[in-house]
Amino acid sequence: MSYEAYKMDELGFTTRQLHAGYDPAQHNRSKAVPIYQTAVFELGDYDRCVRLFEYAEEGHSYVRFSNPTNEVLEKRVTSLEGGTAALALASGMAAISDTLLNLCVSGDEIIAVNTLYGGSTTLIGGLFKQYGITGKFVEDENDIESYRALITDRTRCIYIESLGNPGINVLDIDAITALAHEYGIPVVIDNTFCTPYLFRPFEHGVDIVCYSATKYLAGHGILIGGLVVENGKFNWLNGRFPQFEEFYKENVDLIGEDVLAREMFTKRLRMVYLTDLGAHMSPQNAFYLLQGMETLSLRMERHVSNAQQIARFLEAHPAVKQVNYPGLESSPYHALARKYFPKGPGAMISIRVNGGFEKARQVLDRVKVFDYMVNVGDAKSLIVHPASSTHFSQSAEGREKAGVYGDTLRLSVGIEDVEDLIADLDQALS
Repeated sequence: MSYEAYKMDELGFTTRQLHAGYDPAQHNRSKAVPIYQTAVFELGDYDRCVRLFEYAEEGHSYVRFSNPTNEVLEKRVTSLEGGTAALALASGMAAISDTLLNLCVSGDEIIAVNTLYGGSTTLIGGLFKQYGITGKFVEDENDIESYRALITDRTRCIYIESLGNPGINVLDIDAITALAHEYGIPVVIDNTFCTPYLFRPFEHGVDIVCYSATKYLAGHGILIGGLVVENGKFNWLNGRFPQFEEFYKENVDLIGEDVLAREMFTKRLRMVYLTDLGAHMSPQNAFYLLQGMETLSLRMERHVSNAQQIARFLEAHPAVKQVNYPGLESSPYHALARKYFPKGPGAMISIRVNGGFEKARQVLDRVKVFDYMVNVGDAKSLIVHPASSTHFSQSAEGREKAGVYGDTLRLSVGIEDVEDLIADLDQALS
């Protein structure tokens, strides 16, 4: 038997989304990834128990720490992303919150843009205050000096999204990562809208990637999950992160210097935050996510194709006063989109309709194929009114900075026949 596709990172993206990280020979030669539906694993003997709990030996003891099904998922997304390690968590917000807590202690600061998912803005600008962590929001996300002006000796990361939510704006990511690294600060990006098929953040200097795996990675809308992937190139011992220096001293003899050099962020994320806060992904959800990821590249191609055609249709529609989609030549972000997303800038579109909130509500009442839901990234097309849902907790001023108005609608374009989607929007708008 010569099957080795599971460890061949030189294979193409679509091949790796089917094979990476899973060796059937290690799982009774089952071709499908098994679901290890158990809470605990045998420790074997006393010495092995000690090695497992010291993380000196790779293995599984209790599912809150790790699970073989989740391990395959983590290896697969690491391969697709081009990283060094990954961790699966219970939700996208668990991925984001645990990542930022791993970076910060009381008194530290996070720099973020205003054009984020509302839950992320509320977390960074609101909840974290209770833990002594300050969120500082960039005045102009398109001006690199606006980021520089906020950097202090307590800055611990710059947090951005590959495509803004719901403004679908594009940042100059190369410039942001260059600035951050000038000051020894990592960049964290939420790449949910793009997936590693459309955008590979590590190739542009990003250090940590977060996902709501609920969305495009899964594609079928049947699970909640999150993922964090590490680049393995950032120096966590540069003097800005005393908690990592302490972690290194405590674990280098057990885990090994080489391993910590590649994946210290992920090791600490698992050993401290996954273990102590307990937001693990269930093995059942890891299995469902792996099934969805097997068709990721094929789905994303159809998503992008449909979105491009719908954006052009909406741009010409008399009931629409603004279309936010960087695939349009009229978009102020078109040049950046061509640079960063050569396969297409995703399938999220936001529009502002003529007639204000009442017209937006009328569209929601009339669509028959698009479904009125807060989720995105499903194979099925979805529509929502962000001001009353995803960004409801923000002030009117905060919503405006994020590009959310009473007449704003956000579309998650699915993979249906595009003629049906256009006809549905036309009858709802007209």
